[in-house]
Amino acid sequence: MAKKAVASLQTGSGREFTKVIKMIKSPKSGAYSFKEEMIHNDKVKDHISK
Repeated sequence: MAKKAVASLQTGSGREFTKVIKMIKSPKSGAYSFKEEMIHNDKVKDHISK
């Protein structure tokens, strides 16, 4: 029987955070990599503008 997945971010104070994924180009090889972070909603715009 299939299990129901429960997202812990959907309950209570978890709605104050956003998962931000940035694509970063390596200066050495030129390859792209992804950096994932959980950031408070108030600081998302500041983090993306860096």
